[in-house]
Amino acid sequence: MEFGAVIKHDQSKSPKTGAWRYMHPEVDKEKCIGCATCVPFCPDAAIIIKDGKAEIDYEYCKGCGVCAEVCPMKAIIMKKK
Repeated sequence: MEFGAVIKHDQSKSPKTGAWRYMHPEVDKEKCIGCATCVPFCPDAAIIIKDGKAEIDYEYCKGCGVCAEVCPMKAIIMKKK
């Protein structure tokens, strides 16, 4: 009996899913302190810290809002697309 293989998820080969979004997060750069609390919570690995501030890759972000919920500074706000 043959069994299929399990392939490790590779974000670099993931399809761009940003077009599925109904809501999108916006980062208030004045409030963001670059603490990176949001980064590990993003299920799509769509957040990086660049120049000391959170930056969202909208090509991969699905707009789930987890980042906005966990941000201690409330610097990420969900808005309708």
